Amino acid sequence: MPPVAPIQRRKLFQEVLERLLERLRAGEFQPGDQLPSERELMQFYGVGRPAVREALQALERDGIVTITHGERARVALPSAERVIEQIAESTRHLLQVEPGNLDHLKDARLFLETGLASRAAERATPEAVARLEERFAAHEAARQQADAFLPRDMEFHREIAAMVGNPIFPALIEAMFDWLGSYYVQLVRLPGAEDLTIAEHRRILDAIAAGDGDAAAAAMHDHLTRANALYRQFEKSG
Repeated sequence: MPPVAPIQRRKLFQEVLERLLERLRAGEFQPGDQLPSERELMQFYGVGRPAVREALQALERDGIVTITHGERARVALPSAERVIEQIAESTRHLLQVEPGNLDHLKDARLFLETGLASRAAERATPEAVARLEERFAAHEAARQQADAFLPRDMEFHREIAAMVGNPIFPALIEAMFDWLGSYYVQLVRLPGAEDLTIAEHRRILDAIAAGDGDAAAAAMHDHLTRANALYRQFEKSG
């Protein structure tokens, strides 16, 4: 007879947490609704206040409820940003303990942004192209401003993601910038890289404005491939 794994003992708050999640999944509480008070939950589940509070805090950490001092916990309205932020915490830890995964992250960014550039070209409206032109002009104007160049660079990429019309993509791009951290900062600020970055962004913008998805994807691919090569150069010299 194969060995039987021992049954793991669960903390009391985990039982409360699971039962609250079951009620949320069943639709008993909708986004914006308040949960029962701590006292009501204590009586309902027959547990003490610490178990209830810890369960509610776990729900808050996962972005499922919001807790305001003096009020009952309220079911949160889900957002792409909050979902991605939950993933972001795990990813930051993964990169910290296993730096080799940075190459996987850069490859994922290349795949994502190449597709976004193509989709943006297919869906771009005159108004969206005008906004991207504004982002490009602001970036170009910050060419000699070390503190402003990086934020303007990010805004250009964010705008392309926003053009697609899917709120998950801008949140993912935001997370990518956060995950890449100092590597991205050093890349954008490499001496002499400003002119090249601006020229590459101009090529991407022109392709999107022309509605040419293939050209936009190729321009973005070349831009980020060059970027990845500089990442490797920075890593070797660091």
